[in-house]
Amino acid sequence: MRELVDQIKAEYEVFAQNAEAQVEKGNKAAGARARKAALNLMKLMKDFRKDSVEASK
Repeated sequence: MRELVDQIKAEYEVFAQNAEAQVEKGNKAAGARARKAALNLMKLMKDFRKDSVEASK
């Protein structure tokens, strides 16, 4: 579970960095990277939810 949390943190950093570049500088490529990171975050969050529910049983 610790590894999953670390993956989520790392992916969020990628998202935040690219989203900021898109908003501040209008960088379209950064927007695409931010969207990809958001999809990856969504998958990781679903895995976290599944693992968390399993651990609490």
